[in-house]
Amino acid sequence: MNELSLIQTEKIRRVYDEKSETWYFSVIDVVGILTDSPNPRKYWSVLKTRLKAEGSQLTTNCSQLKMPAEDGKMRLTDVADPQTMLRIVQSIPSPKAEPIKQWLAKVGYERIKETADPALSLQRARENWQKMGRSEKWIQQRMMGQEIRNKLTDYRKDHEVTREEEYALLTNMIHQEWSGLSVREHKHLKGLKSQNLRDHMSDAELVFTALAELSTRQIAESTQATGLEENKKAGIKGGRIAKNARLELEAKTGQKVITNANFLPPPKKKITKS
Repeated sequence: MNELSLIQTEKIRRVYDEKSETWYFSVIDVVGILTDSPNPRKYWSVLKTRLKAEGSQLTTNCSQLKMPAEDGKMRLTDVADPQTMLRIVQSIPSPKAEPIKQWLAKVGYERIKETADPALSLQRARENWQKMGRSEKWIQQRMMGQEIRNKLTDYRKDHEVTREEEYALLTNMIHQEWSGLSVREHKHLKGLKSQNLRDHMSDAELVFTALAELSTRQIAESTQATGLEENKKAGIKGGRIAKNARLELEAKTGQKVITNANFLPPPKKKITKS
């Protein structure tokens, strides 16, 4: 969503929720830009009524947040996360919405092909990282780390760890153990928001993350860890192995493994009029 020119415009109000790591966009602002309606609020009201009549659950996914209004006051307005916003865009009959609809169709078709041939998703990931300027060495380490994580996830699925919040808790626990930082703290250190932390790790950070998760899986397998509590214990032990290795490396090199470096593009310089 952030790559679409629609979201880049400063005319669209947005707010970032730190807890859920999600952007929320003003629906009325998006509707106004796509339709050129003189009254986007009324247009959205009519559209909501039509969607409800069609049995769509789309409007129930919208919430309300206070955002600055034209009069400068903070007023409640309908907002939507990226997924919901894209579905709203699909419902708007406007030439301006057509490029986004075509992009959604293209992405959807690509995902269908990847379901039949998973190797295509790996190639897509490689191409995306190349476009972002990552080196081949970094890409190899990133893909190796992802494979290690996938095997750990597969083990947990087969051993009574199935809920998303459980996966998030275990991931954060391992990360905290080896790095000394929670995932959120590590992202904050790097100046990240909704970006994937692993996509902004250094070579060393990727390696130690992989070591922690590899160690965790092998310990879990050796003890046949089942359920959340037993997998927590395996995660702490696996993370501690990577932590000890990190501390030893830092002692030998005098350099910290955890870094604030990222791959974010430099901020645009504001042009000031003289």
